[in-house]
Amino acid sequence: METSKRYRDVARRHLRDAIVDAARELTIAHGWDNVRMAEVAAVVGISRQTVYNEFASKAGLAEALARREVERFVADVRACLFTHGDDVRAGAYAAILRVLREAAGNPLIKAILTSAREADPLLPFLTTRAEIVLIAATAVVQDWARAHAPEISDDDLRFGAESIVRLVVSHIVLPTAAVEHTAERLADFATLLVTTYSATPARR
Repeated sequence: METSKRYRDVARRHLRDAIVDAARELTIAHGWDNVRMAEVAAVVGISRQTVYNEFASKAGLAEALARREVERFVADVRACLFTHGDDVRAGAYAAILRVLREAAGNPLIKAILTSAREADPLLPFLTTRAEIVLIAATAVVQDWARAHAPEISDDDLRFGAESIVRLVVSHIVLPTAAVEHTAERLADFATLLVTTYSATPARR
């Protein structure tokens, strides 16, 4: 009986994930306002009623999509930063380039990071999470900087991480160059910030 319940739980989780994935792809391609529950169901290969059974309404699906996008974004930033081991600049460049490219090509990420409020009715579900995701991203950058410079004081670490995140977001809001060039310059800044703070005695 317990095994059967676990199987059902796993199957339902996979189903919900597939529905959210389909909704995400359709939203990026056409905008949330043009996404229909029947279309989502067709992509997954299930009935429209099954989609409604899982999420109750289009608003319920939007909520799940927004939550997933935030989780995915933060996980991507962490993976990029920590994949390059001791190479501070390589980690910074990879993460910043990923964020800039995502924001350029993914309206969901741009909405989350910039609190952009346009006509698309999905955006309120995303923009209400802007502060949450910025705090989460700052925490990830703090963890990464701490791994490279454990002697930095908590206050300096927090300020430095927040400065990096806010600077990246400012270039998403108002881009001034190609994302590769911007990522190079911002990675230089992030590296300088971390290495400068690490070479300075911690302030108490």
